[in-house]
Amino acid sequence: MAVATVARSRWTRQRLLRLYTVATGGAAVVVMALTAGHVVETATRYPSMWLMTVLAVLAGGLAFIESPAPGRPQMIVCPTICFTFAILLCWGLGPAIAAQALAVALVRWKLHAPMVDGVKAWGQYTLAFVAAAAVLWLGQPDPFERDGPTNIVTDALTVVGAVAAWLVAYAVLEYGHSVLRGLPARSRGLTHALGNQLLFKASLLLLSPVLAVAAHINVGFLPLIFVPLLAVQRMARLSAERDRAARLDPLTGLANRTGLRAGFRDLLAASRQVSPDGARGPATPSLLMLDLDRFKHVNDTLGHDVGDRLLIAVAQRISAVQPPEAIVARLGGDEFAILLVTDTPEEAERVADTVVHALAEPVRLDRLQIDVTASLGIASYSDGEDFPTLLRHADVAMYEAKQRGDAVATYLARADQNSPERLKLLTDFRDALTARRPEQIAMHYQPQVSLATGETHSVEALLRWCHPVHGPVPTRDLLSVAEHSSVMQQITMRVIDDVTAQLAAWRSDGLAIRASLNVSVRDLYSDALATHLARRLDERDVPPDRIQVEITESALLADPSRVQATVNRIAALGVAVSLDDFGTGYSSLQHLRRLPISEIKIDRSFVSGMADNRDDAAIVRSIVEMARTLGIRTVAEGVENEYTRQLLAEAGCTLIQGWIAAHPMPGPEVVQWLSAAPSYKG
Repeated sequence: MAVATVARSRWTRQRLLRLYTVATGGAAVVVMALTAGHVVETATRYPSMWLMTVLAVLAGGLAFIESPAPGRPQMIVCPTICFTFAILLCWGLGPAIAAQALAVALVRWKLHAPMVDGVKAWGQYTLAFVAAAAVLWLGQPDPFERDGPTNIVTDALTVVGAVAAWLVAYAVLEYGHSVLRGLPARSRGLTHALGNQLLFKASLLLLSPVLAVAAHINVGFLPLIFVPLLAVQRMARLSAERDRAARLDPLTGLANRTGLRAGFRDLLAASRQVSPDGARGPATPSLLMLDLDRFKHVNDTLGHDVGDRLLIAVAQRISAVQPPEAIVARLGGDEFAILLVTDTPEEAERVADTVVHALAEPVRLDRLQIDVTASLGIASYSDGEDFPTLLRHADVAMYEAKQRGDAVATYLARADQNSPERLKLLTDFRDALTARRPEQIAMHYQPQVSLATGETHSVEALLRWCHPVHGPVPTRDLLSVAEHSSVMQQITMRVIDDVTAQLAAWRSDGLAIRASLNVSVRDLYSDALATHLARRLDERDVPPDRIQVEITESALLADPSRVQATVNRIAALGVAVSLDDFGTGYSSLQHLRRLPISEIKIDRSFVSGMADNRDDAAIVRSIVEMARTLGIRTVAEGVENEYTRQLLAEAGCTLIQGWIAAHPMPGPEVVQWLSAAPSYKG
């Protein structure tokens, strides 16, 4: 239904455009016919009119098209009206519109414009001249008659009024035509372009009285006007090029970020326009963000010149498969965006699939064939959103597609890890971390119990944050926004400080227990982790075997050589290393062979499914058996019921961790809990 409505709307608009052209062109022909006799009579009486007409036609040779930037309608810059309006002042309406017709014909031929555009332009000019002629007739039938009475004030006011009437009539006609073409009625691009046209035409029209006076005094002065006109034309061209450059990408010729922003405003205004039947259309702007995969490899291997040619080829392919009203932009580097109006989310997905298909064919550059793949993110406009928000949502979806290995992903608010609220949460946490507020940030410890003896050999240190307004914040939510920022390293250093201090306090109480702490990928890329850990162990006189560092398999996959160097430094301190979330990675056996691993923690996704899933139980038993063979202890995470505990005991698992044993608790409560439960003291 929506597609049919859009098609019907376009068909109606095309009919109205044809009717507009016929109406304005027909009106011009009628006026020309009515004034034909006056044209012939004037041509025989005033030879100077021929010179003015020739100059008007020659001025058409200075015309040029202001290349339309995104969000702006096309504008033809032509200085002929300063001559044709002077003809109106001197010799009347008929000669003026006749000269204008000749000039429009030349301009149409020079710019290769369609005939219908020429007819439309001549019709608009003719009707504007009719409005100006009416004012001249009311003010004084012939203000430039040599032998008639002269009144300086009346003549000046009449001419200014005629200029104003011409501009008003032309503005109304051009505005109506632009709206019929589909440009939003409240578009900034439309009003800006129309304002520029009127300013340029007003300056030409106000030059006409000078030409009219010169024609009555000495026609030899008239050709001199071409010198300032050439300067004005040059300035107008430079201004148009500067405005175009501000909105277009110089490499591909597509819109840039500024042009895309202007296009968003116009598409949004168009989608909000009321249809003739009083109903608003369902169409809303959608933004597709596209990022080329492995483009850096092309630049590094083949050079930036080849990379630029590849970007141009990609831009051409994307533009070729888009709807006519869509705006394609290059945002920088290898990032492109497509802004279009869609009726349903599925329509945006179809456009995205079309782009993916268009890029599937290798790009041929000289004798090279370069495979191009891309990740696309789709975001649809919601009421109240601004352009930066829509752009960010599309960017988030694009990176979601890249992380999942998919070609296309649609933005989902629940999957957005970078919402302003979450970033504000990170700022609040950074402030609390810097101020060292113990009432907000604290370490809790969850016991790990031996399945063989029931004793507690170790604990895992877990970060807890109680926001002063929102209350307890899930650690997973906090780490998801902190792991890609410098706050992650601050968290790790704070955890090392608090855990080593707690181990020292327990040791002074005669409690010998091992504490495990988690570190991130960013920590393993730096020497600061091992250095800081060694310093704190020495300062607090904590034996290295009382602390253990947990790393994840995903961290090992990122950059194995750098991670292995840091892990080896930690092990050289005498600190044990545990491999967390075991079984969720892709190269676990290789890690066990190369790294000094003392413990593996079986991921809770397998442990929790043991009671109901034979495959999970088999996986856990296999991991335990392999670890036993390698002399590595095993810890099962997420043990919450007795049946699972029994299965783990039968499999020979070393330690269990979960609610069946104990919930995480503050450090001082661990001592109280151990006094009432089987404990290990040394």
